[in-house]
Amino acid sequence: LRSGSSQTAPSRGPYIAVITNRSTTLVIRGFMLFSIGVFLALVLNLLQVQRNVTLFPPDVISSIFSSAWWVPPCCGTASAIIGLLYPCIDCRLGEPHKFKREWSSVMRCVAVFVGINHASAKVDFANNVQLSLTLAALSIGLWWTFDRSRSGFGLGVVIALLATLSTQLLVYNGVFQYTSPDFLYIRSWLPCIFFAGVITMGNIGRQLALVRKLYNAELKCHRFINVLHTCMYTFIPTRAFY
Repeated sequence: LRSGSSQTAPSRGPYIAVITNRSTTLVIRGFMLFSIGVFLALVLNLLQVQRNVTLFPPDVISSIFSSAWWVPPCCGTASAIIGLLYPCIDCRLGEPHKFKREWSSVMRCVAVFVGINHASAKVDFANNVQLSLTLAALSIGLWWTFDRSRSGFGLGVVIALLATLSTQLLVYNGVFQYTSPDFLYIRSWLPCIFFAGVITMGNIGRQLALVRKLYNAELKCHRFINVLHTCMYTFIPTRAFY
């Protein structure tokens, strides 16, 4: 008798099928990135408002966080797009990001980004030029410490420029304003904050994508082992020893 002839590879349960579905994981990652973006927007924008760096009209303030209601959803949407775009660009360019791929590094990146934003609001410099140069150096240092990829730097610059242009248009139309603007209608250090934020959300998005890839790789390994065991039990007869 073949002791293992009746054994078959275990089928995936409904939970595993849902988690490994590409569309479902994309939605889950997007929701997580959106939530992180909303949370950071509430915290960091509150800091800017309390220090009177950003001024909203009185009729726009509509929450306990002393911020405009549309700011967190916009930041959350942008965070989701950036976090999903980074791993996609890495895949298209054939340059998988392998530098410091662990959650502890991602959390340190978030902490540095919050520190850069905190410095822009609370650290007093002699003039805006010194502040802008300092934040630019910190932002590039953030990229060099936690990213170092050409695609990450390029996307960070492009998205920061687009975000700066959008902010210029919002301020020009009177949606809100900055105190002491020195770069047209905004502060000159704002592109540095955008760049650091893009790098941060890109790292979070890459890490979330890596978790999915590691899980799929582990699942494929288990499937291969199950198939191998099934073949062994099917084609190699069991010998009886007396």
